[in-house]
Amino acid sequence: MTQPSSPTLKQTVFLSAILALAWLLWSGLYKPLILGFGLLSCVLTMIVVRRMQFFDRETYSLQPSIKLMRYWLWLLVEIAHSSVAVAKVVLNPSLPISPRVVRVTAPSDQSFEQVILGNSITLTPGTLTLDIFEGTLRVHTLTDEGARALLSGEMLDRVAQLSKDT
Repeated sequence: MTQPSSPTLKQTVFLSAILALAWLLWSGLYKPLILGFGLLSCVLTMIVVRRMQFFDRETYSLQPSIKLMRYWLWLLVEIAHSSVAVAKVVLNPSLPISPRVVRVTAPSDQSFEQVILGNSITLTPGTLTLDIFEGTLRVHTLTDEGARALLSGEMLDRVAQLSKDT
């Protein structure tokens, strides 16, 4: 593990924005009192995060960037495509599923890339990351098509591109 460091202003603002956005989306309530509680909880969380020296280089090596925004947009499109595919499978009277577990090798040995990959796989309907161990992810897929798409490596390549300097 790398040495903890104080967060930069950019990191603090980025994490605060993510927290606030997540809180707003998940709460669904937009009354002044509730918004005040949300703001207070985000501020308190940032104070605790700073005091715990959460920001070490490995944990927070992914910086807000155009690449990250592109990845999120691509992931949203993949989630939509997968949702439609899973809906077609589930609504089909013959239920054409072929569940299986596949092993996927992570693009690097950096833990944050493995976590991003595992979470991205789990967010995509029809796939679920069961385990990450020594750079290998065990993933349950609902269909053969889902397994083929995962093993094609596109998601792995996109996650690997997030940490590369351009």
